[in-house]
Amino acid sequence: MKLPSTKAAAAILMLLLLIAVVSIGIAAQWTGGAGRSLPEWELKWEASDVCDPAAAAEAPDSNWVTTAAQSARPLTPAGTAAAWLRFSLPETGDYSALLIDKVYGHNFKAYMDNKLIYDSQDLFNHNGSKVLIPLPGAERPSQLYLWSSGGADGFGVEGRITAGSYGRLLEFYVKKDLADILIGAAFLFMGAALMVCLIFLKLDFFKGGFFLCLVIASFGVLLITYSPFLPLIVRSRGHWIEISFDLALFTLLPSFTFYFEQIFGSGKHGLITRLRKFQLAYSLFCLVFLIANALLSFRLDGLYRIATVDILGVLMMLQFIFLLYAAVRAAVNGNRDAVIFSIGFSVFALLSLTELIVYYADESYHLQWWKWGVIVFVVSLILILGRRFASNHEQAVEYSRELEKFNDDLQRSEKMEIISELAASVAHEVRNPLQVTRGFLQILGERSGKKEKEYLQMAMEELDRASLIITDFLTFAKPGMDTPDRFEVAEELRHVSGILVPLANMQGGTIELKLQSGLQVLGSTSKFKQAFINLIKNAIESLEEDGLITVAAWSSGQHVIISVQDNGEGMKMSELAHLGEPYYSNKKKGTGLGLMVTFRIIEAMNGSIHFHSRKGEGTEVIVKLPSSVNN
Repeated sequence: MKLPSTKAAAAILMLLLLIAVVSIGIAAQWTGGAGRSLPEWELKWEASDVCDPAAAAEAPDSNWVTTAAQSARPLTPAGTAAAWLRFSLPETGDYSALLIDKVYGHNFKAYMDNKLIYDSQDLFNHNGSKVLIPLPGAERPSQLYLWSSGGADGFGVEGRITAGSYGRLLEFYVKKDLADILIGAAFLFMGAALMVCLIFLKLDFFKGGFFLCLVIASFGVLLITYSPFLPLIVRSRGHWIEISFDLALFTLLPSFTFYFEQIFGSGKHGLITRLRKFQLAYSLFCLVFLIANALLSFRLDGLYRIATVDILGVLMMLQFIFLLYAAVRAAVNGNRDAVIFSIGFSVFALLSLTELIVYYADESYHLQWWKWGVIVFVVSLILILGRRFASNHEQAVEYSRELEKFNDDLQRSEKMEIISELAASVAHEVRNPLQVTRGFLQILGERSGKKEKEYLQMAMEELDRASLIITDFLTFAKPGMDTPDRFEVAEELRHVSGILVPLANMQGGTIELKLQSGLQVLGSTSKFKQAFINLIKNAIESLEEDGLITVAAWSSGQHVIISVQDNGEGMKMSELAHLGEPYYSNKKKGTGLGLMVTFRIIEAMNGSIHFHSRKGEGTEVIVKLPSSVNN
C-alpha cells in the first residue's frame, strides 16, 4: 500500500485535529440540559453605593430598563455608583441555583423576597466573574434582586442567566471553567520541568528550549488568569490578575517569535528577525506603560487599554498571519518541522484570529476557543523540540559510525602505506636475483635426468609464483593510471568474460552478461581488466554445482555501476570486514594481494567498491566509477 505524502498526511492530521478541537470545545461550552435561560431582566442604576433592597423594590417601574439576554452590557451613566437587576424566577424546588455568566463589580449581593441569599465581596476579574447562587426552594414564582457596585470596569451583569438544578449547574460550571485552571497549571508544571532538564544541555539546545519554556509558561498564566473560576479560588482585591495576564502576554509574543526564529531562521530578507525585534521593543514599551499606570493608581487605564488591547490585538493578528504564512511556505519546501508547526499553529491561529475578530466586533464576547488551540499548538512545539533532540541524537550516532569507519580506513591506509613502501624498495631488488636463479635452474634442467627435471620444474614454478607476487607488489606500489584513456566498459567486460569463461566451465559454472551500451569511463584498460579479472576469478573459485556469475553494468546519474554477482559459498560478516587487507585470503594458497591490488586500481580511478555477501547465499561486488561520456 502506498503511503500518503508528507503534505497529504499533514492536511489529514490538521483536519482531524480541527474536528477533535471543535468537538471538545462544543462539548465543553454546550449548556443544553443544564437549566433554563432567562430571556430578559430589568436594570436600574443607583447614584449611591448603599445597598437598600426595600427601596429598590418600592422604586417605580419607570426607573427600570428592560435588558435582553446575551446583549451587550449597557454603558454605565456618569455619577452612577451601583446597579440593581430584577427578574422573576420560575417555580423552584429544593437544591436549585442561578448561574450568571459575567458579573462586574467588586461587591455583589442577591435578595429573594427581601431576604439576603448571597453576599460576595472582593470579586475581581477584568473580563467579568462567573457567579453560582444557591436558591432556597419556593412554592410560587419569586422576584430576585441582584446588586453590584465598585470596580474600574463598571458593574452589572452580562451574558446568560440560567436557572436550574444546583447539582447540574455546579457540574457544568466546574467542567467549563475549572479546566482552564487545570490546563494552565499543567502548562506551568510542564514549562518548569522542561527548564530543569534544559539546565543540563548545551547552550544551542538551551536557547531553543528556553524560549519554548517561556511560551508554555506564558500560555499557562494566560489560561489561569483568564479563567472566571480564578476569583473563587483567590479572593483578593486588586489588579494583580490583570497585571499577571498582561505580563504573560508581553512575554509570550516575543518569546514565540524567538522560538520561531530558532527553528526556521531569520526568513526572507530577515523579516522574522525584524518582527522579533519590533515585538520585543513593543512589549518593553507596554511593560513600562504598565509600571507607570500602576504607580499612578491606574489613572491611565484608558490609554493603557488602547496600547495593550486595541493596538496589541491588531499586532497579534498580523503576527499570526505572517508567521503562519512563513511556516506554510517552509512546509511546502519540504521542512518536516514546518509541517508539524503549521498544523499546530494553523489550529491555534485560525481559532485565535476568529475569536479576536469577533471580540473586536463585540467586546461582550467571551474568548473561549483559543485555549483548545493552545493545547494543540503547544503539543506541536514540544514535538518539534523532541524531533530536534532525536535528530541530534541520530547525528551523534551517525558521527560515531563515521568516526569508527574513519579509524578503520586509517588503519587500512597505514597498512597499505607500509606495504607500498615495502614493495617500492624491495620488489625490484628481489626480482632480478629470482630471474637469474630461474635461468640457471632452466639450464640445469636441460642437463639433468628425469627425476631431477621434475624437482627443478617444481622449483621454477615456485620461482614464477614468487615473481607473480612481486609483480602484484609493484602494481600495488604504483596503481595510478599511467596513460588514462576513455574506453567502453561493456567491451572490456566482454573481453574479460571471454578470457575467464573456460575457467568457469571447468568449475561447472557459467558467466552471464547484462551490459548497457554506451558506458564510458576514464582510466587504463589494462588495469581495469586486471581488477575485474581478479574479481570474476574470485567469484569462479567460490562456485559450487550449477554456479552462475552475473556481470551487469548500467548508468546511474553521473556514475557507471558494475556488479559481479555469484551464487557461490558466500562469506561471513567477519570475513567481509578484512577484504582488501594484505595477506588476508580465504584461499588455501592465496596471499590477498590480488584483491588488494583491485582496491587500489578502483581507488586510482576515483571509484568505490563494496561487497555484499551471506554465508551460503553468494556474494555481490558493486563497483562505482565516474562516468566519462564523450560529449
